[in-house]
Amino acid sequence: MRSRFAALSASLILAALGATMAIAQAPPPGAPAPSRTAEGAPIPADAAAALVRVLEDPEARDALIALLRQDPDLAGAAATAPEAAQPEAGSLAQRVGVYTKEAAETASEFVVQVVRSLSGLSGLMSDAGGAGLQRLGEALLRLAMVAGATIGALFLLRWSARPFYRSLDRRAARSGLVGRAITIVVALLVDAATVLLAWGGGYAFALLAVGDVGQMRLQSAYFLNAFLFVEAIKVGLRLLLAPRHAHLRVLPFSDLSANYWHFWAARLVGFAGYGILFFVPLVNTTVSVFVGRGLRVLVVLTAALMAVVVILQNKSSVARSIKEYGAGLSGLSARRGFYVLGSLWHILAILYVAALFVIAVSRPGRALEFMLGATVQSLLIVAAGMVVIAVISRAVTGGMRLPEDIRARLPLLEVQLNRFVPTILKVVRTTVLVAVVLGILQAWELVDVAGWMETDSGARFIAGLFGAILTILVALGIWLVVSSWIDYRLNPSFGTVPTARERTLLALFRNAALITVVVAGLMMALSELGVNIGPLLAGAGVVGLAIGFGAQKLVQDIITGVFIQFENAINEGDVVTVGGITGTVERLTIRSVGLRSVDGIYHIVPFSSVDAVSNFMRGFSYHVADIGVAYREDVKEVKRLMEVAFERLKEEQGVNLIGPMEMFGVQELGDSAVIVRSRLKTLPGKQWAVGRAYNERVKEVFDEGGVEIPYPHLTLYMGEDKAGNAPPLRIRRDRDPATGSAPRPDADAAAGGVTLASAAPDPA
Repeated sequence: MRSRFAALSASLILAALGATMAIAQAPPPGAPAPSRTAEGAPIPADAAAALVRVLEDPEARDALIALLRQDPDLAGAAATAPEAAQPEAGSLAQRVGVYTKEAAETASEFVVQVVRSLSGLSGLMSDAGGAGLQRLGEALLRLAMVAGATIGALFLLRWSARPFYRSLDRRAARSGLVGRAITIVVALLVDAATVLLAWGGGYAFALLAVGDVGQMRLQSAYFLNAFLFVEAIKVGLRLLLAPRHAHLRVLPFSDLSANYWHFWAARLVGFAGYGILFFVPLVNTTVSVFVGRGLRVLVVLTAALMAVVVILQNKSSVARSIKEYGAGLSGLSARRGFYVLGSLWHILAILYVAALFVIAVSRPGRALEFMLGATVQSLLIVAAGMVVIAVISRAVTGGMRLPEDIRARLPLLEVQLNRFVPTILKVVRTTVLVAVVLGILQAWELVDVAGWMETDSGARFIAGLFGAILTILVALGIWLVVSSWIDYRLNPSFGTVPTARERTLLALFRNAALITVVVAGLMMALSELGVNIGPLLAGAGVVGLAIGFGAQKLVQDIITGVFIQFENAINEGDVVTVGGITGTVERLTIRSVGLRSVDGIYHIVPFSSVDAVSNFMRGFSYHVADIGVAYREDVKEVKRLMEVAFERLKEEQGVNLIGPMEMFGVQELGDSAVIVRSRLKTLPGKQWAVGRAYNERVKEVFDEGGVEIPYPHLTLYMGEDKAGNAPPLRIRRDRDPATGSAPRPDADAAAGGVTLASAAPDPA
C-alpha cells in the first residue's frame, strides 16, 4: 500500500517496541511453523511438499489459482466475505491518527520481516542445514568449471583488447569533441562485445562440456545470468570512469579519483549482484528457502553498510568538489543550489541507499525493477526541472524591451514590467521545485499524486489552483493597464499637459487602484481555492471597527484628507502653509501631505493637525512692495520713480505680470523712513521672482534719482539752557596723536568731557 510504504522510514523508531513484541511471539528461528488445515489437523508431509513445489513453479501456481477461482463454493465464499472496514474520512486528527497507526504497523512488519529473515540463517546449524550445506558445496564444485571458463574467457578477451583500447585512447587524445565521442562509443561497443562473447562462451561450455550434451543445470543459468548482469553494469562504470584510459573517460575525474570510485563501485556491484542473483537462488534450491531469504537480507544489508561507509569517507572531498564547481557558475541561484547540494549530498546518498535496502527487503520480487525505474524517473524529472528553469531564466535575464514608440508614450511601463522579473523567476523556481519534489515522490511511490489528482478533492484543488493563478494574472494585468494609463496621462510629451489638480488626483487614484486590485484579487484567489471569504469580510469589518475606535487619529487624518481633496485645497507642486510649516507640496496622500521647505527640509504633516490651509498658488498672486524713503524726499517723486521701475520690470517679467501696478501711497510713517506701498499682480507662484526683480529695479531708479533709502540713525541730544542754546560739548581723544601718550584720568574727570576713540596713526 503506497500510503503505508510512504511512512515506513519515518516510523521505524515508533514501531521498535511493537516489533520486539511481535518477534517474541514468533516461532523460534529455523523452526518451520506446523502446517494445519482449517479444522486444525496437521497437513501430511507429502501434501505439504507437493504444495511447496506447486507454489515454487510459476506456471503451476497460476494454474492452481485459476482452478481455485473456478470452484463455485470458493467463489461464493469470496463473494460473501465481508470487506475490510475502511476508516471513514473524518477530522484532520482522525486522518493523522489513521496514517500514523498504519505507519507504525508497516514499520513493525518491516522490522519483524528483517529479523525473521536473518534468523533463518540459524537453520544452517540444524541437521537439515548440514545436509543443505553439503549439497551447496557439491553444486559450487560443479559450477567451478563453468565459472572458471566464463571468467577466464572474459579475462582473455579483455587482455587481447588492451592494445586496441590504448590505440583508441591515443586517437581520442588527438580528436575533437565529435571524434572523441565516436571513439568512446567504439570503446563501449568493444567492451560490451567482450562481455557478450564471454557470456556466450560460458553458456556453450555449460551445454557442451558439463554433464550431458545439450543439457544445463539450473545453477549454471543462475551464475551466467548474474555474470551478464554484473558485467553489464561494470561496462557502464568503465564508460563513465575509464580507470586506465583518461581520454575515454566521460566524467571529468582525475586518474586517482576514477580508480578509487571504480574500485569501490565495481566491488559493490559484484558483491550485491552475485550475492542476490546467484548465491541466494543457489541456497534456495540446495539448502532451504528460509536460509536463502536470510542470506538475501544479509547481502543487501552488508552492501548498504559498505556504501554508507564509502559515502561518509568521501563526504568532505565530494562536498568540496561540488561547491567549487558551483562557484564557477554565473547564476546566483545555480551557485546556491550547488552549495546546498554539496552540503547535503551525503544525506541524500545515504537516504538513497536506505531506500534501496528497504525496497530490496520489502519487495524482493520487483526491487531491481522498481529501483531502476524510480531512479531513472527521478533523474529525468530533475533534468527537466533544470532545463525549464534555465530556459526561463535565460529568456528573462536581460529584462523586457518594449518598442521605442511605446516607451515614449509609456515611459514607466518597461520599468514596471522589469520589476516583476525577479518575482516571476522566484515563482517559477518555486513551482518547478514543488513539481520536481512531487514527481520524485510519485516515482518512489511515497505519495500518489496522480491518484489524488483523479479524485474529486484533487480535481477541485487543481481547478481552484489554476483559477487562483488566472485570477492573480488578471489582477496583475488590470494593474498594469491602470498604471500605464496614469503614466500616459501624466506624460507631458503626449496629449494635454496635466494640471496640478490632475496630477494630484491621478496619484491618489493610483494608490486607491493598487489597494483595490490587491484586495479584490486576493479575495477572489482565495475564493477559487475554496476558502469561504464571507467570514474574512465580516472579520475585516470587525477589525475596521476596532481600528476606528482605537486609532481615532488615523480616522481623523483620512476624513480630513478626503474633505481637503474634495475642496481642492492642495495639489502637488503648490506652495502652502499647513500646520505652521510653509513649503512646496511634493507628496499628497489621503492621510498626510509632504512639504519641502525653502531650506530643503522635508516635512510630513498629518491632516489631523491641519486647522487651516494657506495656498499661495490659487488663480493669481500679489507682490506687495513696501518701499521706505527718507523723510526729506518728495512722495510724489517717489511714486513717479516707482512707476518707472515698474515699466522697466515689464520688459523683464512681463509674461508673469497681470495688469498694471496698483499704487496705494504712504502706508506708514516709520521711525526712520516713510513707507510707500504698491502691489503687483502676478501669475500663481511668480510673486517671489517678480518681487525680487522689482526691488532691484527700484534700487537702480532711486540711485539714479538721488532718492535716499534710509537706514536707522542715532541722534544725540545734549539738552538746552534757558536761553535755548545747546551747551558746549567737550570732546577729547583717548590718546594724543602727536605724542601717543594717554591723558591723565584726573584731568579728564576735571574737564567733564566725552572721550572719543581715535584710530591709530597711519604707520606710513
